[in-house]
Amino acid sequence: MIFSIFPADGVATLKAAYIINRVRVYYSVTKPRVWYLLAYTAFGGYIAGSGAAIDWVKALIATLSVVFASAGSEAIANFIEKDIDALMERTKNRPLPSGKIKPEWKALILGFILTGLGAYIAYSINLLALIFILIGVLDYLVIYIMLSKKKTPLNIILGSVAGGAPTMVGYVSASNQITLDSIILTGVVVLWIPSHIWSLALRYREDYMRAGIPMLPVVISEDKAIRCISSTAILLTIFSISVYFINSLKYGYIYLASATISGLILLYLALKLIYAPSKKLAWKMFKYTSPHLAVIFTAIIIESILA
Repeated sequence: MIFSIFPADGVATLKAAYIINRVRVYYSVTKPRVWYLLAYTAFGGYIAGSGAAIDWVKALIATLSVVFASAGSEAIANFIEKDIDALMERTKNRPLPSGKIKPEWKALILGFILTGLGAYIAYSINLLALIFILIGVLDYLVIYIMLSKKKTPLNIILGSVAGGAPTMVGYVSASNQITLDSIILTGVVVLWIPSHIWSLALRYREDYMRAGIPMLPVVISEDKAIRCISSTAILLTIFSISVYFINSLKYGYIYLASATISGLILLYLALKLIYAPSKKLAWKMFKYTSPHLAVIFTAIIIESILA
């Protein structure tokens, strides 16, 4: 045994360290930095769909369904893309290409278990929640990862529905209905995806070229790519603010002020990019798009609590 040469207390310490390390590795294969924000949009979506009466336990359950389904989908995606990840500097140290998980199918099994658990929790809430969980999972894994990512520059547009699905899962978990404001709120997240991912692809353009992934910034000129990024950011700003005007009773002045101030900052960066395209500024906007999304959903949560 690997631990037999150490004293008993040392063995216990080494075993604990080994277990913690393995947990961290399997946790990282779910790409938590991706699903943290998606889970938050699901929570915000639930609050938006609740109106005045918020069931906080149910809100947590709905959020957990998105956490499990998103984490599971990412683990499955990591298994599918392990060979591509090995070619890219940005991703070569992920658990599968770096050999931290052996055999690799363990990550796939973890992914199926987590995704199935997320779907089951959604089903226990209502049928609409299950439908949108499945839409998100299938759009991400089948439409984006398997069918379009390596074949068309429109890949991220086709896959952006998966990013918006968690918001709708949260909303319908609370209301059991699809409304105009839920569609627009989901549209905010859908529009966030291209501006966010294209900015990332622009920064790591050579990586994507090496892996043969035709992201838009890879197949068109840098200036055109930057203007496409700016255009989606402008649309994101418009959608963010328009939520208030669709239902001003639900999304009040706190939301309007937050969406407007944050949106104006994003709009400034987008317009500046259009008139003076640069990778450096595009990266600044990349780093701002996620906080902007967080501001939008935080405003919804705060307003609901204070109502």
